[in-house]
This record gives sequence, structure tokens and C-alpha cells, in this order.
Amino acid sequence: MTPDMGRTTTRDLRRRNRAAVLTRLYLHGPASRFDLQRATGLSSATVSNVVSDLVADGLVAEAGLLDSDGGRPRTLLRVRPEHARVAGVDIGETHVQVGLFDWTLETVATATYPIAAGPPDPAVLAGLVTAGVEEVTAKAGADPGGLLGVGVGVPGAVLPDGVVHAPTFGWSGVPFGALLRPRLAAPLRLDNCARTLGQAEMWRGAARGARRAVVALLAVGVGAAVATGSSGGVTSAVSEWGHTVVEAGGAPCRCGSRGCLEAYIGAEAVLAHYRRLPGARNLGPGDPERRIAALLADAAAPGPAADTVARTAEYLGIGIANLVNLLGPDRIVLSGWLGAALGPAALPAVRDAMRRHALDHLAGGTAVELGRLGPDAVALGAATLPVHEVLTHGGRTGL
Repeated sequence: MTPDMGRTTTRDLRRRNRAAVLTRLYLHGPASRFDLQRATGLSSATVSNVVSDLVADGLVAEAGLLDSDGGRPRTLLRVRPEHARVAGVDIGETHVQVGLFDWTLETVATATYPIAAGPPDPAVLAGLVTAGVEEVTAKAGADPGGLLGVGVGVPGAVLPDGVVHAPTFGWSGVPFGALLRPRLAAPLRLDNCARTLGQAEMWRGAARGARRAVVALLAVGVGAAVATGSSGGVTSAVSEWGHTVVEAGGAPCRCGSRGCLEAYIGAEAVLAHYRRLPGARNLGPGDPERRIAALLADAAAPGPAADTVARTAEYLGIGIANLVNLLGPDRIVLSGWLGAALGPAALPAVRDAMRRHALDHLAGGTAVELGRLGPDAVALGAATLPVHEVLTHGGRTGL
């Protein structure tokens, strides 16, 4: 082995050890050196050396003492929230939302910009992202160039070079990453918004502790991510769940097919069904979020709004049952702005429909829950992209 190979091997081993300890603290909270030794399988000496390095680098700090039965109290260690700040961007179909978060993903500031109806121009969206990052950093008195990174979630497939295919936007092969990078002073990470939301729900939300979770992003469009947890972190894979067929020859979908799940539970599909019912009132102008809120307010009493919610819950339960039968998850999380709005009223009916349409032995092991990350959920999910990059490299930036 040459000296260069030896140095590389030693550096890689040190990075892996740092990544193991830092990821354990980041995802599972405060722990003692002894806890870290058991969780990572590293020796006591290695854990002590890694912890000393992480403390010196400002990523980790002591967090008090933990009483020990019959022994000396153990010092707890925690990730330092003030170590860095990171931006997350949710590019939705009706708005661009930018959030500024601390190192532990607590919200510091937000900014939201509406998107005009119709296929959005990529350059216009890039400008809104830039404006949002500038606004939230200004609110917090932060330097945009000093951010850990900027994570961006988009409703489409993202290739490694930042090229985006987003049928809902009418985008095919749009070099969105190349449009954004010259406008941002911090490193850029770009990915599908459902995948990043799945990672966030596993890290901080309703899917935390699950063996395998499906996180459904419900909005104008419908997507899902299959997230798998382990001691070393989370892997999340996106699926086009919204374009699985639930009714042959059914309602037309904007993808060009018919009978897709999205054509029954997407926000515009829900509103369109309501308008066709006798006795439906005019919900007035405004974006889908405002009109859905008006519909749900009317659904408290019997009538076309209540019937629409019941129908939506039935189709959503069918779609969830398909996921249960295919994947056997132990948890399904309904997230996105439509999931947050519809969930409290519809969740019991959704669970009932899932149990009726899924195999008993699989449905019995699957919990259906609402997301817990609040209105910043998708932006927070995007912010996990640069954080995950840094965790993977043991806390090093600029890699």
C-alpha cells in the first residue's frame, strides 16, 4: 500500500466515524459517550476522539448530566442548533415558500410568493427562489453566503445534473439547477419534493421511528415517498402514486390517462366534483387552498360539501389500501397542505376505507396518521438535503 493510499484510508475511516456519531446525535437526540459507543459499535477511545473533534468544530456541545445507577453521572451531548443555518424551498403549484432553519431544523423565518395560474416560467421561479432566500436571511440578519446550503424541492423528477422533468409544470428537460446556481451564494441541492418531505417526516415528524413509512404529499397534485429508517439514517424513494389507476375508464387526469387517483383526491379534482353536485354554492375566487377551506367549513353540515369530503376520503382510503397491499408499511402519513386541511375531518373515514380494501393481516399492522410538521413541512423537507449532505460527510462542509 502506498503512503497516499494509507492517508486516504485513514481520512475515510475518520469521516465515517464522525458521520456515525453525528448522525446518531442528530436523528435521535442527546446521548452520552457510552450510549454513542453502543449505538455505533465504535470503541470508547474512538468515540471520545470523535466527540472531541465535533465539539472543537462547534457541531456538538455538552447538555448536562445523566444520573447513572451506582456509578458516576454521564455527560450528555447534543447537536448545537446555532452551529449553522440552512434554507429550504418548496416550489409548489400555487406558491414558492422559502424557510430559513437552524442546524436542528427549527424555523427561523419564512417567505411565501404566489405563482400565477398556468405553466410557470423557470426563470421566473428561479427569481422567486432568489428573492425568498434574500428575504428570510435579511429577516434573521444572516449572510446568504454563510448558509450551510439551499435545498429546493420541486414536483417532478430531478436528474443528477439538476435537469427537471415536471409534467405538472409542462417542463421537460428544464436545466433548473443551472438557472439557480449563479443566483445563490450557498451550495444548492435539488430533489423531488415528495422524497424530501418523506425524509423530513422520518427525521422530525409523524413517521419518526417507523420501519417503513409511506409519506403522501396531498396538494393540487398527489405524490408519495417510501421512506425506510435504520440506525444510520433514512432512505427515501419517490413514487408516482397519484397516477395509479383506481377506476378503469374513470375521470380524466391531467397526465392524459383516465381514472388516476389524483383525478379524485387532488385539490382541483375535489373542487370540480363539488361544483357538479346539486346545491353546491359558489366558493368564490382565490387559490385552491382558500376554496378548499371554504368547502370544509360547509362540510360540517349535511349537504354537497359533506358528500364531497366523504367521496374524497373513500378514494384516498382505496389509494392507501393499494399502498398497504403492495408495500406493507407500518405507517402511512398524510402530509402536504391538503392533507393538513382535509385530514382532521376525513381521517376516520380514510382509515375505515383502507381497512375495507386492504388485506386484513397487512391493514392491522399499518397506522394512518396526519403529518406533524406544520405549514413549513415541504420547505423543511427541502432543507434536509444540505443537512443530509453534511451528516454524510461527518459534519464537513464544502464537499
